[in-house]
Amino acid sequence: MKYLGIVEALEADVRAGRVRPGDRLPAQRAIADSLNVDLTTVTRAFNEARRRGLVDAQAGRGSFIREALGTDRAPGAAAGTPPIDLSMNIPPQPATANLRRAIADGLFGLMAGARGARHFQYQDSTGTEQDRAAGADWLERRLGPVPPSRMLVAAGAQSALFAICEAQFRPGDALAVGTVTYSGLRAVAAHKGIALKPLAMDAGGIMPDAFEAACRDGAPRALYVVPSIDNPTTATLPEDRRRQLIAIARRHHVTIIEDDPYWPLRPESPPSLAALAGDITWHIATLSKCATPALRVAYVVAPGGAQALRLAGVLRATTLMAPPLMAALASRWIADGVLDEIVTAIRAENVERQKIAAAVLGEASFAADPHGHHLWLHMPPSWQATDFAEHAGHLGVTLAPSTLFAVTAPSIEAVRLSLGVPDRAALEDALALVASLLAEPSLTTRAFV
Repeated sequence: MKYLGIVEALEADVRAGRVRPGDRLPAQRAIADSLNVDLTTVTRAFNEARRRGLVDAQAGRGSFIREALGTDRAPGAAAGTPPIDLSMNIPPQPATANLRRAIADGLFGLMAGARGARHFQYQDSTGTEQDRAAGADWLERRLGPVPPSRMLVAAGAQSALFAICEAQFRPGDALAVGTVTYSGLRAVAAHKGIALKPLAMDAGGIMPDAFEAACRDGAPRALYVVPSIDNPTTATLPEDRRRQLIAIARRHHVTIIEDDPYWPLRPESPPSLAALAGDITWHIATLSKCATPALRVAYVVAPGGAQALRLAGVLRATTLMAPPLMAALASRWIADGVLDEIVTAIRAENVERQKIAAAVLGEASFAADPHGHHLWLHMPPSWQATDFAEHAGHLGVTLAPSTLFAVTAPSIEAVRLSLGVPDRAALEDALALVASLLAEPSLTTRAFV
């Protein structure tokens, strides 16, 4: 392929001394013009050269010959490899978390017990008494004591969101959200015929003044918020802003849906909205983002007992129950401290991965929480988010453009990068390609070579 020929020629020049460590390479467009090839061919060549350890890419500065040639990867190793997926927001699985061992040991312990077979049976749609008690223990540090009558166990946050919207909304009802919001919530709203009412956001998340104005214009039925390490913007609502949103919601009789999957990752977080206003707040806490999505377990705290019973009826009609064996494993991990150990390991790994991202992306503009596993990369003026994601995909990296999260057009031109890929080397490869692409003018819609 043409791009491999460019890489091999560059490698030969480096080894022959015709280019030296630290030399800055010409712009990719200039190389494409001089070689009479497609610009994307050159971009693929630069990415492969970086994979081989020949060059370093720095966002906003260009590409440079490395100080020493890489020897850890064979030439052509990238050919035929599957894309590196930075679009799916999953937590990393650091070796220190030892998830395989924790899962195997936990399941063995459950099944070795005298009542192990009960985990193979149908269970109540609210979760077993033991699993609800474990969830209440897990959430007590955030919410304070949770009455059993308000606690439910669901098969993941997405099913919980769907059930809450089924119980809370009728077609045409309005739900207030940020101008960009969780794509799963957008899907539920589209399915249910819920009208999303966008609220302006800044670096601190949803702006209270925008919520107040929206309520005066016609109060929505509920407000949806991801208060800590927002998906996708990474913003965490300050405490005073949380209290302002609650005051506005009370004044206009608006229910709050607090989707809070990332709070365990932050060493310190402001009080949850459910802790401040539990009587008007649905609280969802999934283990998918702080442990592993394999569990498919989320804990839901309803504003009151009547709402919990109604939600149980919806869960019974849709997902029936959370997976009994996984719910029991989560309860065991909560009781013996394993869940806390896993969360601590993932938080520490996120810190290291955010450092890698900051180093590779250099002067690129992005928002991130140092303990989270995604970042919100702002596009330079020359790029639209959808075009950037499309070209990155052709070059082997999958990204999530802002159009997936935008409630109205025009959307913010940004992409969400998730850092939870299996190993750091793959992450660094993907981020270097992103940095290289950022350094180039927007590519036209040409055929890819």
